[in-house]
Amino acid sequence: MSTSSDGKPQDGRTTGNRVRVLLCQHGLSVLDYKNPEGEALQPGDVVRVPLGPRQVPGVVWDPESFAVQEVAESRLRPVAGRLPVPALPEATRKLVAWTSRYYMAPAGAVLRMVLSVSDALEEAKTITEYRVAETLPAGAPLTKKRLEALELLAGQQGTVRDLAKSGVTESMIRTLVSAGMLRPVPVAADAPVPQPDPDFAQPVLNAEQAAAAEELMAPVAEGRFAPLLLEGVTGSGKTEVYFEAVAEALRQTNNGPDGEDRGGQVLVLLPEIALTEPWLNRFRARFGCEPTAWHSDLTQKERRRAWRAAASGEARVVVGARSALFLPYPNLKLIVVDEEHETTFKQEEGVLYHGRDVAVMRASLEGCPVILASATPALETRLNAESGKYRHVRLPDRFGGASMPAIASLDLRRSPPERGRWMCEPLHRQVVETLDRGEQVLLFLNRRGYAPLTLCRTCGERITCPMCSAWLVEHRLTGRLHCHHCGFATPIPKACPSCGDTESLVACGPGVERVAEEVERVLPEAKVAVVTSDTVYSPAKAAAFVNSVETGAVNVLVGTQILAKGYHFPNLTLVGVIDADLGLAGGDLRASERTFQQITQVAGRAGRGAKPGRVILQTYQPDAPVLKALVKGDIEGFYRAEAAARQRHDMPPFGRLAALILSGPDLNAVNDTAQSLGRAAPRVTGLEILGPAPAPLALLRGRHRVRFLIKARKGMSLQTIMAEWLERVRWPSSVRVTPDIDPQSFL
Repeated sequence: MSTSSDGKPQDGRTTGNRVRVLLCQHGLSVLDYKNPEGEALQPGDVVRVPLGPRQVPGVVWDPESFAVQEVAESRLRPVAGRLPVPALPEATRKLVAWTSRYYMAPAGAVLRMVLSVSDALEEAKTITEYRVAETLPAGAPLTKKRLEALELLAGQQGTVRDLAKSGVTESMIRTLVSAGMLRPVPVAADAPVPQPDPDFAQPVLNAEQAAAAEELMAPVAEGRFAPLLLEGVTGSGKTEVYFEAVAEALRQTNNGPDGEDRGGQVLVLLPEIALTEPWLNRFRARFGCEPTAWHSDLTQKERRRAWRAAASGEARVVVGARSALFLPYPNLKLIVVDEEHETTFKQEEGVLYHGRDVAVMRASLEGCPVILASATPALETRLNAESGKYRHVRLPDRFGGASMPAIASLDLRRSPPERGRWMCEPLHRQVVETLDRGEQVLLFLNRRGYAPLTLCRTCGERITCPMCSAWLVEHRLTGRLHCHHCGFATPIPKACPSCGDTESLVACGPGVERVAEEVERVLPEAKVAVVTSDTVYSPAKAAAFVNSVETGAVNVLVGTQILAKGYHFPNLTLVGVIDADLGLAGGDLRASERTFQQITQVAGRAGRGAKPGRVILQTYQPDAPVLKALVKGDIEGFYRAEAAARQRHDMPPFGRLAALILSGPDLNAVNDTAQSLGRAAPRVTGLEILGPAPAPLALLRGRHRVRFLIKARKGMSLQTIMAEWLERVRWPSSVRVTPDIDPQSFL
């Protein structure tokens, strides 16, 4: 191996005694260390290194990837040791570097998403979990608080941290352990994960589905990068079709990091945890077991097991949220992004990446196909398919001969609901007729809680979050006011906090709880379920909900967008959209597109079996182009019109957008920094900088916020221009300046 005159290797490997280590530390990403005695570390090795008085994890990195100020070798501290996990594959390291560059995020922050489970970096071990003792110890005082805690913990088992998710404090859990009321249970930290069988059950596909499956399987079998858009109407069987590509990937073999012959790995991204239950049922039926799950509801032990199984290649199929993209797969053969149009794939905190776009880049780096599946693809994705950049695979018809539901609009200007009600009379009649036939109804309103605003009729006070410039949302089921931005919650006050009047507070506007209350009041025989992320927040809750609908225990579902995708209820024949105009408010450039996608998806829940479906849109804007397109079923016309409008204004995907978000606890410091950045703004042809201006959500979690919006001609090196701009300005450490490349939210 040759080196340059300054001792740096020319082929990317470490040399001599010096190794470059990328750390997960904020503000201190890359440092040089000495090789440990008797070892020659290589790029990708996961190590523990000294940092001040502590030891922290890091990864030996390709030396030429980062320019650092070199320290004399005699002053270097030695690496403490290599950690007992596989080295990060080259493709994973390249993904970290690309994500850091493209999204203008510190490389250490991206690496932190890869090494997200500190326990997983240690040797296999036995951990201690706890569960309620079968017999409580005699003489132990059973106070009211202890009894309440034991009731909450009944039937659960986990570490202290896991059990604390049930609503019991860690200090109370430790008290119960000390009192002998929770008994210790030794558990192996690394139980084997299930192994899916690609030939467990052969699917029954129609000719259209089989042809689509062949198109998806071909690049998997060839082992090459290929982006594919799988566009199919709701109920067309997209999941069953891409499962055939999953099966083909599982049949591919390669040596894993432990030298064993491993089959290919597959990553399936789902936008929301509650979507996993219907998907898991289909997966079990096709492959004979569950995949390895990756989401926020996992226990500490489950996260450790999933991380290590993914890193070793043992986890053959991982299904999870967007963060599953950064697990260190050694043998990835296929990536699937289900519901690729979903805005929840965009991370809005920390590293502001878009999961769909990172998935395409990861597939490119791995040399494997990526399937983007949706009934309503994002405009960017659809144009990539039309231009030939992506392969376009279509499923235009529902499976089994089911027909698409008929969509009609109800003009609320002509048929307004009665005072205090949210369903107009024509929709109410349709609901009654549907229930009389023994069928099920879905009422859709994308607004959690009971009411979005609590107003004092005496003094006009609007109760807002003390940490955000947002109204508190009343959740009557829990008796609290919640901030949906920062998580602040407080009991519903009995008197106005401003004037003290005890009879003046009134709920304004509807949320799903209020609509459900109306249904229960006017249709007392209805069996109603409220379905939101507040009520269906885990796979277990999703399973219970699905069972209640399939058994007929529920016949009216009132819910948010969590109901719009993934569920298949053959007896559900009517969908009523309570407020079809809700998503059209505000200045979001994607408002029409998102409204189209959301209503199309929720409409797709109707008529998925033998019975025909109907969809009713309540609206004050029946002539809005997006609503007219929905009623006519003119998907192609809508996409053409939306693309033409974006192109006229050089908006994505025909131009580029970025944002700079400034935030801090001191408004003056934030404004001063904004003015300094404004004065230093680049003057470049084809670049337009708007702002600074207060963000629509001007206060979030106690931090004042100001935004710039940067609009650029397509093809411009936007990140380079922004990096040079930020280099010219200094600001106080209390102010945070965050670039957002390709923003999805403008709050």
